[in-house]
Amino acid sequence: MNKREFLKTTGAGALGVMLAPSLLHAAMNGNRLRTAHIGVGNMGNEDLKAISSHPAVDVVALCDVDAINLSQAHKLHPKARVFFDYRAMLEEMGDEIDAVIVSTPDHTHAPASMLAMQMSKPVYCQKPLTHYVSESRAMKKLATEKGLVTQMGIQVHSFYDYKLATLLIQSGIIGKVHTVHAWSPKNWGYDGALPEGEDPVPPQLDWNLWLGTSPMRPYKEGVYHPGNWRKLMDYGCGTLGDMGVHIFDTPYNALQLDVPRTIMTECRPSNGFGYPEHNTVTYEFPGTEYTTKSLKWIWYDGKGAPAMHEDLALPGMESKKNKKEQDKEAGVKDKISLDAKVAGENELPEQGAMFVGEKGRLLLPHFMQLPRKIVRGKYVDISKEIAKLSKEHNLGEPIRNYETEGPKHYHQFVDACLGKGECSAPFDYAARLTETILLGTIAGRFPGETLHWDAENARFKEDKANTYLAGDYREF
Repeated sequence: MNKREFLKTTGAGALGVMLAPSLLHAAMNGNRLRTAHIGVGNMGNEDLKAISSHPAVDVVALCDVDAINLSQAHKLHPKARVFFDYRAMLEEMGDEIDAVIVSTPDHTHAPASMLAMQMSKPVYCQKPLTHYVSESRAMKKLATEKGLVTQMGIQVHSFYDYKLATLLIQSGIIGKVHTVHAWSPKNWGYDGALPEGEDPVPPQLDWNLWLGTSPMRPYKEGVYHPGNWRKLMDYGCGTLGDMGVHIFDTPYNALQLDVPRTIMTECRPSNGFGYPEHNTVTYEFPGTEYTTKSLKWIWYDGKGAPAMHEDLALPGMESKKNKKEQDKEAGVKDKISLDAKVAGENELPEQGAMFVGEKGRLLLPHFMQLPRKIVRGKYVDISKEIAKLSKEHNLGEPIRNYETEGPKHYHQFVDACLGKGECSAPFDYAARLTETILLGTIAGRFPGETLHWDAENARFKEDKANTYLAGDYREF
């Protein structure tokens, strides 16, 4: 279905607008919330489902640059008005929208969110909060000045295991933490050459609106839309900006970190187009109440991550590792157990984080697995500590069902908009976490060099890196 056919079948006008009289006069009177959704394909569709599952939500507007995405979402919410351009949606429906959900590729997060916040709309924005450091700071500033309800889309922030790990660390279960290792073997990188030539733009896609404020490029099938933009510097933030935000979140929150002092990334030389497929990023943070004088943080991504380190050795792992090395020497090519998707007690989880403290280590798998304490090479039973903290903080019992747990973070946002609580990942927090992530992606442009970050002035000591803190917005 192309844009013209979609408009014809929905009865929409030249801007892709469809009237919904039953919803136009609804008002946020303390018990209903009218939501507008920018980006409704893939993750945007999941966000739409989760937000609209709240009984107090009325979905009044849908926006996407792809007519197929828009058509599918419209079938779920036939009374909503539909748009291809979020600017037209906010202009046309400003008085009829109570909150905005932004679920676009990363490069459009800030332009869409800032426009909504300038109109004093609460915003739920997918992670990472922004594409540039300058945008993170601007969004935090505007949200604070206007006193808006905001939430970044890191759903696991509201899950049992992550809240529990935060409480365990802050209770001092492993003493003050001096190092964190975090990893994901996902590969949102691209080591290939810049695509050549141009392909016809699919009839359902408005390529100019998809590019938005980013530089104009010719369309190439399978390179950008719908799924590969995360790999590319102009649109996404690589694996660090995808899984890194989720996996950084709990240690970052538990240790009450701010932004780092230094950043160094080990990766291939920058090609100016795609993120490297393998990255090791080392941060050094100022100390906090829960850390030693300073904190070292190492992130690993790409196939085979993490690189083996003594801090990551689990009880029983050494003998298994030696067996694998013997097999490798004998010509056996099976993968090391570190890559296992479902980790046993002597296998690292496929994705996760390891806190290293003065009194032991705490392993936090990603996701829906309890944290595990290790002291002197042995697991330590912490069931009593878990029971105590769960009772004191009303955590309840762990639920291993994403379908029921996933919507909680979204519903928290809806409830906060209706004056019934607060968000746990507001832009004040999300901007600092995102800034930290983005500093790591910038360091990847200068592999092997240590960059020094001046948080107060939002500048690197190394002036050449400051070029990448912001981008020029294209008129579109």
